[in-house]
Amino acid sequence: ASEMQRLGFVVPLLIGGATTSKAHTAVKIEPAYSAGPTVYVTDASRAVGVASALLSEQQKSAFVAARRDEYVEIRTRHALPRANQQLISYAQAVARAPRINWSAFSAPRPQLGVHEFNHYSLAELAQCIDWTPFFMTWELAGKFPQILDDATVGESARALYADAQAMLARVITEHWLTANGVVGLWPANRVGSDDIAIYRDEQRSNTLALCHHLRQQRALPDGKPNLSVADFVAPRDSNRIDYVGGFAVTTGIGIERKLAEFEAAHDDYQSIMLKALADRLAEAFAERLHARVRLELWGYANGEALTAQELIDERYQGIRPAPGYPACPDHSEKATLFALLDATAHTGVELTESFAMHPAAAVSGWYFAHPEAKYFGVGRIGEDQLASYATRKGMALAEATRWLSPVLER
Repeated sequence: ASEMQRLGFVVPLLIGGATTSKAHTAVKIEPAYSAGPTVYVTDASRAVGVASALLSEQQKSAFVAARRDEYVEIRTRHALPRANQQLISYAQAVARAPRINWSAFSAPRPQLGVHEFNHYSLAELAQCIDWTPFFMTWELAGKFPQILDDATVGESARALYADAQAMLARVITEHWLTANGVVGLWPANRVGSDDIAIYRDEQRSNTLALCHHLRQQRALPDGKPNLSVADFVAPRDSNRIDYVGGFAVTTGIGIERKLAEFEAAHDDYQSIMLKALADRLAEAFAERLHARVRLELWGYANGEALTAQELIDERYQGIRPAPGYPACPDHSEKATLFALLDATAHTGVELTESFAMHPAAAVSGWYFAHPEAKYFGVGRIGEDQLASYATRKGMALAEATRWLSPVLER
């Protein structure tokens, strides 16, 4: 949106897709593009009506004015709770880090190094699929399997599920897709307050990489600590060797060929179905490899016996946060992760210039084993933390601002 504004565009900008929302469009995107109308569209089928209104000389002015009024209202509502969420200084946030008793935890020694899992069994991954997000892709709200008997959407959900199962069987038996993955496990320590040093070996004399993280900076109630992912790794001055892991998986190898076939046949339904299944298989691959890390490669949760639902509910010890997501929102950290794993060579997954993964049916992230590790959102950060982060990362302040603009307090 900001680039379109800078370059003098006036054409409409339509925002949609599974990771977008009307609120995000109203708060973050529309204000950056005042020259042309910006409209949130829930899915591709709704874009037809929106485009028709924008092309109509009779409808356009009223349609655009109504959207802009609506987005102003959304921004106003969004600003009310934010006004009560005051940020503390970065120094105060660091002082409020959790106090972890590192003498009470000793991570077992993992099978160090990089481990490749290519041509992984799709049949095995199919058993690990979380189907609830699959139905969300098709805008059918409800938890699986209860959604199949839902009074409102049950019939549609059952038909969709049957079609998905039929295609999934073909994906597996006819080898439409290839699943490739890589896992890395390394000695590590926290250095400073929010960085993690990853070492070549347990002598810790040769640093392979520094990973940079962000800390919650809003004032939290009841003495709750301000968290950073780095808190879950033993500090260097504790004289304890700790470990971290990383992974990258894809189930999208081969998908372009099949999508081209569907496109040639003008079969959008099958194309969307295959993309949705590939995404679900990629998430299942991430889930399956994480379990193998906990039980085999690292073994810190030896004896774990969780049901499929308990895995979906994240009842396991440890976390696997992904760069770009709430606990570590800087997408550019994927460059470090991919370099450590040599992920492109091992899996075929490539990073675009904006650090998106290609093929799209891919997941990557970090492994942390400490029992107190949990998922959280960094939330908004201040200019003081931004400056510290840019310095630690060796990045120009303007570039750091660009990458962290979604979480930067303005």
